[in-house]
Order: sequence, then structure tokens, then C-alpha cells
Amino acid sequence: MTVRIALATSADHPDLHEHDLPLVPALREAGLEPVVQVWTDPSVDWSSYDAVLLRSVWDYHTRYLEFTEWLGQLDKAGVRVINDSGLVRWNSDKSYLLELRERGVAIVPSQVAAGACLREVVGGLSGQEIVVKPTVSASALHTVRGVAGSEELSRAMDELPDTVYLVQPFQPEVQTDGEWSLMFFGGVYSHAVVKRPGTGDYRVQHEYGGTAEQAEPPAAVIAGATEALTALSTTPAYARVDGIVSAGRFLLMELELIEPYLFLIDHTPAFETFARTVAEAVRQPAGISAAR
Repeated sequence: MTVRIALATSADHPDLHEHDLPLVPALREAGLEPVVQVWTDPSVDWSSYDAVLLRSVWDYHTRYLEFTEWLGQLDKAGVRVINDSGLVRWNSDKSYLLELRERGVAIVPSQVAAGACLREVVGGLSGQEIVVKPTVSASALHTVRGVAGSEELSRAMDELPDTVYLVQPFQPEVQTDGEWSLMFFGGVYSHAVVKRPGTGDYRVQHEYGGTAEQAEPPAAVIAGATEALTALSTTPAYARVDGIVSAGRFLLMELELIEPYLFLIDHTPAFETFARTVAEAVRQPAGISAAR
């Protein structure tokens, strides 16, 4: 019996990213028949698939309500989502960081605020260099950095849309040492890269001049990233754990469980590992679980 799996992409990126192309034969080798589909395409019969693997759904944060409704439609149709749809919903709002902190995970200090409360929170950090980012966002969209209480930051915040924000102290280690991204499949560490911002910037995304280099993290970094994953009530098929080392301790910046770039092309054995983990997830007994 053919097991069909849709590889979900977006209208702006309808084809698989070129670095993801080797995943197709790897999935076939694992016993699955992959088909690339745009998640917003109304002509797609999602019920004809045994599972949907989220790949380049890179516009989900700008179509957030539509995205969550789509996940609900997949659930109703009994189509498995990888990662689990409940886990994806939970991970789509960065306030999950505060939940992980309550579970004992070391995170970059974070506060969540909206509306007038945002100005109040920022005012309480006067003189500190901070970063303000939406809790639902990606690729540093609507993210600003500056000194709390300064006119420059105040003006930048005036331009921000009215939504919920995460407020964090700026981490200078991002510029001096870089940000770690560790890839896990089935909860098992696979490979890692160090991401660094371009000259004069603080954002590590490539569209802002950031770079990434494959590297082997210290055991303590792997342990810290693993701790973040074990705080979940279900093990994700794939995960990218982003964080920094501050005062010798790994601090979680983001846990990427939806559509992260996994740097597979930098560690080609990971294609087979990823495909095998996805196949195992597809064949698990039905049932939707979510993070605690």
C-alpha cells in the first residue's frame, strides 16, 4: 500500500528549497511517496494524503489565522501533521518560552507584553539594550533593537503593528561568539551550525547578511538543547534548537518546530535520518498530542 505524504510549501516558495531536494529520494527509500503541495492551495485534497510534512510554509506567521484553521481542517480530516499539529500550534507563539522557563529550561530572559503594557515593560528596562519582537513572527519581521528609554527606540516602536511582543535584553554573545543552531531528529542530536550576523548587524538571518558555519558544539551545549526538547510532552520528529552560551550556560533563544531550515545540505547523512524519522512518525498509531 502506498503511503502518500504531502510536503507543504508556500505560494511564494511553491517548490522545495533546492537544499531540500535530496529529501525526496530519501523519503521514497523510507517507503513514502512524497508530493509537494502549497498549503494555501484550495484545490488540494488533503484527505488523500496519509500525512503532511511542514517544510517551507514560510508565510504562516503573516497568515496566522488561516494557518491555524488549516491545521484544524487537517485534524478533522484525520491527516497526521509532522510535527504534531498541537505541538505546532503551541510553538507558533513565542510565549512558549515562558512555559519552558517554568519547566526548568534556561532561556534568554523574556517578558511578554501588548498594547500600553509594552511601553510599561520597556520603561522598566530604562538604559538597557533590548530587543522587541512579535510573539508570532519569523525572520526577524517587526523586530527592533535599541536602548530602552531612548528616543530612537521609541520612534522605532511607534512603527510597530499593534500585537503581542516578546521583550528581551540584547545578548552580545550573538555578535561575539555567534548563535548555535542544533538539529534533532526523533529527539536525537544530529548536527549543528554557528550563525553569525553580518558586520554592524545583530540579526543572523541570511537576508540580513548573516552566515552559518557547520561546527561541533561542546557537550554542555548539546545537553542544554536536549533539556529544552525533553521539557515537551511529545518528542518532535524534527527540531532546531537555537541558543547562545552566556556565562558558560546554554540559554534557549527559540525552539523551532514548524518550518525551520535544518541545514541538511551541510550534513548529508541527516537526509536519511530525517526521512526515517518521518516514516516512523507517519506509521505511529493515530492520535493528536500537544506540549504540556
